[in-house]
Amino acid sequence: MRVWPIYKKELRLYFSTPLAWAILFTFMLVMGFFFNLYFRFYTQMSMQMAMNPGMGRDLSVIENVIRPLFSGLLSVILFLSLMPAITMRLFSEEFKNGTLELLLTYPVSDTAIVVGKFLGGLSLYLAMLISTLAFPAMIWYFTPLEWGALASAYLGLLIMGAAFLAVGMFVSSLTENQIIAALGTFTLLIILWAIGWGAEAVTGPTGDVLRHLSVSEHLDNFMKGVIESRDVVYFLDLTVVFLVLSLLSLQRRRWKG
Repeated sequence: MRVWPIYKKELRLYFSTPLAWAILFTFMLVMGFFFNLYFRFYTQMSMQMAMNPGMGRDLSVIENVIRPLFSGLLSVILFLSLMPAITMRLFSEEFKNGTLELLLTYPVSDTAIVVGKFLGGLSLYLAMLISTLAFPAMIWYFTPLEWGALASAYLGLLIMGAAFLAVGMFVSSLTENQIIAALGTFTLLIILWAIGWGAEAVTGPTGDVLRHLSVSEHLDNFMKGVIESRDVVYFLDLTVVFLVLSLLSLQRRRWKG
C-alpha cells in the first residue's frame, strides 16, 4: 500500500499554499486570545486566594485554564469551523480540477489514497495542537501542572480531531464544490457535537443512545483528566466508520468513471 507518495503530495499542497498558514495563524491568534483571558482570570483568583487561603482549595489550573481553553463554547466553535477548512479540499479539489481520474491511474490502491489524504490532514491538525504546547509551557513557568490531566486533554483532542477529519473527508468525497463540502462538514460536526443535548428531554434507551453518539459527552471526560476505554473506542469507531465510507465513495466514483 503506497501511502507515502499520497501523504507527501497532501503535505505539499497544504503548506505550499496560504491555506495551512492561514489556518495555523487564525487558530493561534484566537486560542492565544482565549488563553490570555483565562490565565489572567486564574492569576487574579490566585492572588485573591493567597490573601484568603481558605478559599483556594478548589482552584486548579487544569479546571480554570486548560479545560475552558480547549472545551469552552468559543473554542469548540473554532475547532468546528477550522476542521471543514482543512478537509474541504481533500477530494473536492481533485474532482473540480479533474485530477482524480489521473490519480486513480497511478499504481496506488484506493485505500492508500484515503489513508494518505487522511494523514496529510492529520499532520496539519497535529501542527495546530503542537503549537498550543506553548500555553502549558507558560503556565508551568509560574505554577506546577497536573501532567496526567494535561496528557488526557491532549489525547482527547487528538482522537477527536482524527474523527472530525474522517467526517470531513467523507463529505468532501461527495461533492466537487469545496464550499458545499465545508458547510456539509460543519453541519454534520455540529449535529455530532450537540446531539447529546436532547438526551435531557428523553428518557430510557433513546436518551442513552443520544448521549453515546454525542462528541461533547465523550470529550468531557478527557478534559476532566479521565481516560475511559468507551470514550477512546467511540472516537476510534467514528474515525474508522467515516474512513470506510470515504473509501466506498471513492470506489463508487472509480466504478462509475
